[in-house]
Amino acid sequence: MEPFADVLLVTANVGSLFDNVGKIQSEWLQELYKTVHTHKPQFIGLHFQEVGGKDYTANMDHAENFFRSINSSVEMKEYDRARIYVDNQFQAEDSFTALGSMYFIHKTLKDVSQYDFNAKDFRPVSGRDVYVGSMSGVATVEKEKFPKDFWPDFKWSRKGFMRTRWIIRNQGLDLVNVHLFHDASNLIACESSPSIYSANRRNALRYVIDRMSGSSCVPLPLFLFGDFNFRLDTLSLVEHLCISADVQKVMKDSGNRVQKIICEEKDNDHQVLLQIEEKLFAYVHQAAFREDNGRALLKYDKEVAAFHDVIGEEDIRFPPSYPYSEDHSKPTQYMNTRCPAWCDRILMSHSAQKLIHRSDGETSVVYNTMGPNVCMGDHKPVFLFFPMKTNDH
Repeated sequence: MEPFADVLLVTANVGSLFDNVGKIQSEWLQELYKTVHTHKPQFIGLHFQEVGGKDYTANMDHAENFFRSINSSVEMKEYDRARIYVDNQFQAEDSFTALGSMYFIHKTLKDVSQYDFNAKDFRPVSGRDVYVGSMSGVATVEKEKFPKDFWPDFKWSRKGFMRTRWIIRNQGLDLVNVHLFHDASNLIACESSPSIYSANRRNALRYVIDRMSGSSCVPLPLFLFGDFNFRLDTLSLVEHLCISADVQKVMKDSGNRVQKIICEEKDNDHQVLLQIEEKLFAYVHQAAFREDNGRALLKYDKEVAAFHDVIGEEDIRFPPSYPYSEDHSKPTQYMNTRCPAWCDRILMSHSAQKLIHRSDGETSVVYNTMGPNVCMGDHKPVFLFFPMKTNDH
């Protein structure tokens, strides 16, 4: 028996799948199954955020069908064990997170156990268990919505995290589904470096990491994957993009609030290079975010750096994962609502990084987006495939 287990981790903000039910959803599923077929993982972890979309009160039935269709699909029939958790309890406002986590175990992978947080012990995994609801009575998952007092100046929203613990062939690991706060206004994001939103996300992520290491459980290698809503350092980026342009700030009638920022080329008939409003980020050379996978702009992706003491990541070699057009005919276009950014990520503790088996000269580890040339909604799912070292003797 090889001392490895092939693992596929996927994170996907699926809100727009439910707000635009129809063709996107079936193509989305085909891309998932294609990824599974290509890599043939033995263990799959799927982390979903914004289950039900923005109009979750109307769409939650669609969401349940979405999870059901994956679980019962012919493409997943070789996976004889599954654990599915869907927090759809939007009536419970104090605890609703709209997170969904699905785990599939292939019939060839023996010896998998899952942690029972009540019994404080690992139990062998058999069969397929589906939990839909608030998760309050489910012993195999820990779920928490971020406390209300974290962000007194901002609207409290359905952001939080969901955690499960596993032993795969004697190797333990924590898998945590995370959804952090977004940038509500492009103009506020431009005011400081780092932005106030970035500081909020940093506090929230530190809170999650502290909860994982400071809990009553023994710390295990940790994989955190979800929609971190990390953004590029907007102030520095705008200064870079408009270095040779005239920058004009248009103020609101009533005082000192900026209504829009306009960067015009000094020559070239004063062409507008970049226009920023609360929910507009219209940059003429949008292709810069796609050329060479946006590598030239990765230096403005700074939010993970605050955690380098405890968290690592594979090299990013894919374009920003958000905000893609939801127009079916423009699968590689970004919307001009937000500055494109690598929001969707798979991060890991240093001990988890050591579990990745890297064979010389082989591309055995893949960190990429799913469906790069297909409309997947406003977020492209991000996946990590790797052979995981196990403790088989």
